[in-house]
Amino acid sequence: MAKRRKVAVPSADDLNQIEERFRRETSPRSGMAPISQISADAALASSPLDVESRAASAKLQADSDALQSLRSEGRELLAIPLDQIDPRAMIRDRTLINADEMKELKDSIEAHGMRLPIEVFRRETTEANDAPYGLLSGFRRYNAVRELASKSDDSKWLKITAIERDPEALGGAITAMVEENEIRSNLSHFERGRIAVVAAQQGVFANTEDGVNKLFAVASKAKRSKIRAFALIFEELGDLLIYPEALKERDGLRLANALRNGAEADLRDVLSRGTFENAEHEWIALEAIIEAQEAQSRKDPARGGRPAGFAAKPTWQGDTRVLSSGVTLRHAHDSNGHMIRIGGKTLDKDLIESAIEHLAYLLEKPKD
Repeated sequence: MAKRRKVAVPSADDLNQIEERFRRETSPRSGMAPISQISADAALASSPLDVESRAASAKLQADSDALQSLRSEGRELLAIPLDQIDPRAMIRDRTLINADEMKELKDSIEAHGMRLPIEVFRRETTEANDAPYGLLSGFRRYNAVRELASKSDDSKWLKITAIERDPEALGGAITAMVEENEIRSNLSHFERGRIAVVAAQQGVFANTEDGVNKLFAVASKAKRSKIRAFALIFEELGDLLIYPEALKERDGLRLANALRNGAEADLRDVLSRGTFENAEHEWIALEAIIEAQEAQSRKDPARGGRPAGFAAKPTWQGDTRVLSSGVTLRHAHDSNGHMIRIGGKTLDKDLIESAIEHLAYLLEKPKD
């Protein structure tokens, strides 16, 4: 019978000798850790965190995920120094800022803080001193905070709350700016026409027509027609008009019609020779030329309204007038007044609005 070997527990010295021999015999390029290191790593991995530590770690991860989501969706609020934002990095649609409204806004921000952040976009800067951000929307809010910063020692006014946007994702920086101002504080007719012309001149759009259609895509055909009229005024008289924002809608349409009918030279002449104290005096001078042109158009219909080659004359069917387009007009009246009933398959809301606008122009037209 073979003798059984007695198994002895190795001492600490024996373990150290075994480990030392293991280090000598193991290639350093094998990547294997010493026995003691492996034991330490295993012990560390097996040590569970306490409940509070695990909860804090989970909250930190959730906050990190939420911040990343806000950033990717363009909803992260930033505190940006005023001098890092260029308010004129792009052409603006607003030409005037009402002083009373500006004071009211500044007082509100000073008392309650700025409740609505501005919007900025990252610029491709070439100079070291260029502002890294351009202002997309919030021109009035930016100027209000800048005025507060210039008159106060409080460092809180040196920064402004902002959201960084991707202008291309919003359909273009200019379109986004116009939409913001249309929603928050309506632009004047002249401002709408001007921004379409300037954007087209800078190559943003193919031409003014394209600019109007894309900047005001949600507007009705009748409204876009009015904007084109004021765009024409800016193109032909914008360098001479002193009070263009004061032009009323009806007056602007009359002025645009006079320009289309050849009154540009006379209008430019009266503007270049006159010195006007206010918008009313400027309009009186313009209206004299417009009335002369309208009177001439009434005497010579070929100069005034529709272009040459207009469709054949309408015909009558009983008490109904039938136009070449298929539209029918029927007149009736009762004790309440006159009525015109308009029918036809080609009619839509925009066309009716345009017809009403023209009818209003005719009925308000000055008599000879």
